[in-house]
Amino acid sequence: MADKINRRKLLKNLGLGAGLLSFTGVSGVMASNLKPAKDFTGNSLSSGKINHSVCRWCYQNIPLQEFAKACAEMGIQAIDLLKPSEWDIVEKEGLVCSMATDDFASLTEGFNDLKNHGHLHEKYKGLIKKASEHKIKNVICFSGNRNGMDDETGIVNCIKGLTPLLEYAQEFNVNLVMELLNSKVDHKNYMCDHTEWGVQLAKRLDQPNFKLLYDIYHMQIMEGDVIRTIRENHQYFNHYHTGGVPGRNEINDSQELNYPAIMEAIYATGFEGFVAQEFIPTYDDKLAALREGISICDI
Repeated sequence: MADKINRRKLLKNLGLGAGLLSFTGVSGVMASNLKPAKDFTGNSLSSGKINHSVCRWCYQNIPLQEFAKACAEMGIQAIDLLKPSEWDIVEKEGLVCSMATDDFASLTEGFNDLKNHGHLHEKYKGLIKKASEHKIKNVICFSGNRNGMDDETGIVNCIKGLTPLLEYAQEFNVNLVMELLNSKVDHKNYMCDHTEWGVQLAKRLDQPNFKLLYDIYHMQIMEGDVIRTIRENHQYFNHYHTGGVPGRNEINDSQELNYPAIMEAIYATGFEGFVAQEFIPTYDDKLAALREGISICDI
């Protein structure tokens, strides 16, 4: 245990490489052409097996342009959960938005409630069209809260609400991606809180551009059995989020998930989408925490 603690302190103190001392990113190039980042020994931090992204909201205190430059230098290719006003900023640094959102996208008032459909259709059509113009492939969506509703009614209502939007989104080559969230700790009453429910919705929709965002943190809390779940249901997942359990902090050996093994399982499925870091950093140097997370996941 002492060795593990010392290792974490060393990584924090060193910043996981001198690259963190500079915000000079790789700009003006496509994310797929980014050069692999180097650690403080000069070794590459990127194997190319995993396409790395990171959720913006975890680093709100860093101005977006500076954050995008730092991400590019780490070998991160994309930033998650950006609004339209933010897309140009990251694109100028050679990154892409890997999951689009906007202010109207509500976790609590989603597609499981018929009264939300009119408003969501109008707003999502606008977001889908904008995303297509920026060649953004994924737009996030949510089931909404249960509010006493049974599983079957929720699925039927989601099918009614999502079907016309998915047909519209197909014209623009955009996916709608529903996130799996835990209803035990963070999002009480959320309906799409188990893989089985989300997969059933995907099967019954039977639309190629409807997928699930498998959040490893959330599903560890709700059901565990992460690797087997990924192996058996990967065809319905086109995006992953990370986070340490418990606490949604760093994904190192201070928490219970074995992220290198999970990344190996994801890679073995032939996955070509993004894995986005969505842990809340506790280190004084937030970028050191991010670089550590990328290093852990870069199998």
